[in-house]
Amino acid sequence: MSNDEAKFILGAYRSNGRDATNPLFHDALAQAKKDPALGAWFGRAQAHDAAIAARLGGIEPPAGLRDAILAGSRASRSPQVGTRFPAGWLALAASVAVLLTATFALWPKRGAAETAQLAAFALDDTAHGKHGGHGEAAGALQVLLSQPSTRLGAGLPVDVAALRGTGCRTLNFAGHDVLEVCFQRNGAWFHCYITNRADFPGQSVGAPAAFAEQAQFASASWADATHRFVVVSNAGLDAIKQLL
Repeated sequence: MSNDEAKFILGAYRSNGRDATNPLFHDALAQAKKDPALGAWFGRAQAHDAAIAARLGGIEPPAGLRDAILAGSRASRSPQVGTRFPAGWLALAASVAVLLTATFALWPKRGAAETAQLAAFALDDTAHGKHGGHGEAAGALQVLLSQPSTRLGAGLPVDVAALRGTGCRTLNFAGHDVLEVCFQRNGAWFHCYITNRADFPGQSVGAPAAFAEQAQFASASWADATHRFVVVSNAGLDAIKQLL
């Protein structure tokens, strides 16, 4: 079984663990335990699925949703009587209204899930990745981040193209580039992950930072007008909050 085949099978594995005894997943799960790369992918996928499930579970159906659906159904069966529009168009309009309502209800949830997914990726990479990078742009940013007076949440002079083009460590997440710059403060190491906000637009500009913890690591995630950031460290959540 190749890793691609295993990923295809594990993509259907439920994050609540109910499939643990299902023989259909046995070989793919065994391969994920033996292969570090596949195991890391599976961990990220499960974290993402769990975040999505938690957010969807908390969604209340929009008021009037049932009536809108029934109205659309009745309109599709009714003959044209005293109206300019065919019944099919009325049903379509009701369906579009329901779809738009659901979309706006899900948008904040999507942003939170997207933030959690990117943070889980950064936490996993900090714990298991091979860190390093070079280049003048990365070196200058590293010096800036190391300064006690630099408040990361106040805005950072970041040029993703220059960082990537001159040797900054670059990873791929969900088909998009994520750059990493490591720096020290007070003897502790921090890992700053940077990506274009256009690639992950869910988190609102100016929204409070989102914090997460996994094993001995903690993270903070936030966004400015053009970039998204995640900072990870094993120095503790309080040390990360002091950076912002």
